[in-house]
Amino acid sequence: MTHWPDDRIQRLFNIKLPIIQAPMAGSSTTEMAIAVAVAGGLGSLPSAQMTPTQLTEALIKFRTATSAPVNVNFFCHTPAGRDPLIDRRWRKQLEPYYLQLGVDIEVQADAANRAPFDDAYCTVVEALRPEVVSFHFGLPSYLLLDRVRSTGAKIISSATTVSEAVWLEGHGCDAVIAMGVEAGGHRGNFLTDDMAAQVGTMSLLPQVVDAVGVPVIAAGGIADGRGIVAAFSLGAAAVQIGTAYLFSPEAKVSKIHREALENISDDGTAVTNVFTGRPARGVLNRLIREIGPLSPIAPAFPFAGGALAPLRAKAEAVGSGDFTNLWSGQSARLSPRLPSGQLTERLAADALSHFGRLTASTR
Repeated sequence: MTHWPDDRIQRLFNIKLPIIQAPMAGSSTTEMAIAVAVAGGLGSLPSAQMTPTQLTEALIKFRTATSAPVNVNFFCHTPAGRDPLIDRRWRKQLEPYYLQLGVDIEVQADAANRAPFDDAYCTVVEALRPEVVSFHFGLPSYLLLDRVRSTGAKIISSATTVSEAVWLEGHGCDAVIAMGVEAGGHRGNFLTDDMAAQVGTMSLLPQVVDAVGVPVIAAGGIADGRGIVAAFSLGAAAVQIGTAYLFSPEAKVSKIHREALENISDDGTAVTNVFTGRPARGVLNRLIREIGPLSPIAPAFPFAGGALAPLRAKAEAVGSGDFTNLWSGQSARLSPRLPSGQLTERLAADALSHFGRLTASTR
């Protein structure tokens, strides 16, 4: 088989392959996005931990390397204020670790910056006009969204429930990402905080397909050709893949994180809020096991990470990931170990081969 059963996303984004590299803040790189784009997929640039200047530089670097379309991803959460009382209670919870590692509990460290989409970011979009702009945690204000739309960019966002998908379509998204609970990194939820009721990809996907009229992109637990075929069989027009790209040389992944990924089991991850204050799936480690996975006293996103920073630094110095957020989806063991461009091509080839065998068997 040489063609895809649904080419709506390829036509919408003007890409050869219906494979989107997930924009993994802190792990994916401009080099990764370029390699995926050159291979025919949609490369993505995560901006949540970039300044507008850094994003501008990344987009210029991408444009210099290839004329292919690019996806720029933004968080659009409502920033919470730091609460000294909650912070003190959180530090008290962590006090045994401070004592064990010989760290001063009064040491102050800022959490990693995760800035929401704002006027400054929007100005970059208006100036450099990425073909696709994606959001996580819903959508920004109408005014900002209208400015993005006026650039001609296609707008997409993540949904973790059918209700969220319907809401996104109703607010003007050109396509919706159905993000199953298997996915690594931060959950895209914005209408619900109930993690116990989050839905798996293969259940969520067909229900979202039935509920919306725009193309649906499947995300979560897809790491090889078989997963892509399953997603298309349930109505997806494309897939978004993250964890599989973490094994590529273009990924910005620490030695500790890479070793955790290489040794992960199918039941070796959990959705936790202890690292940032917002639910995200990562490799089980000491902190998740002992005070998580979901702590009711973790400070609001992203402030939980501030108190962990000195513990993380001390543990990582001796090769331990006990206090490090080791983001991963549930299908890491299925991921091919290839450079980003080759991985994109392999995923597509394997999926088309599976489609071909399925078609032949039904004749």
